[in-house]
Amino acid sequence: MGKIGVLFVCYGNICRSPMAEFVFRKILDERGIADRFYVASAGTSGEHIGDPVDRRAAEVLRLHGISCDGKRGRRLKRSDFTDYDYIVGMDEHNMEYIRWTSPAEPTCEVSMLMDHADGGEVADPYYTGDFGRTYTDITLGCLGLLDHILSEHPEVVQ
Repeated sequence: MGKIGVLFVCYGNICRSPMAEFVFRKILDERGIADRFYVASAGTSGEHIGDPVDRRAAEVLRLHGISCDGKRGRRLKRSDFTDYDYIVGMDEHNMEYIRWTSPAEPTCEVSMLMDHADGGEVADPYYTGDFGRTYTDITLGCLGLLDHILSEHPEVVQ
């Protein structure tokens, strides 16, 4: 079995999607299955290409024992739709861009993160300032996403 690729997408790739990337990696590591996945994040905007994770997002991750050192913003590209098995957006605006960028028949599954939890969107803490709430929502979404992936790939935990 090859590794399962998961790509998280938000607007700038400096807050929500890197938070999701590193939260998901921590969950995988805690379950002892990190070696069966490759996980990354990207943005729909080119505004923050090469920028580090927002200091407030990095601080919330650090408070939960998660490092995002070295992460730099990058933009979603067409090849991501073949390089990853799951592309996961944070809000409807992100989903519109993902659908617009997607090839006519993507080979990956595209969803919104909170569709795997209690529905809705992950609010952008860059504007709300509520990085704690974003962390909580992302954690719930990541747990639900992993359950979904494992239901489709039970061999991962065997």
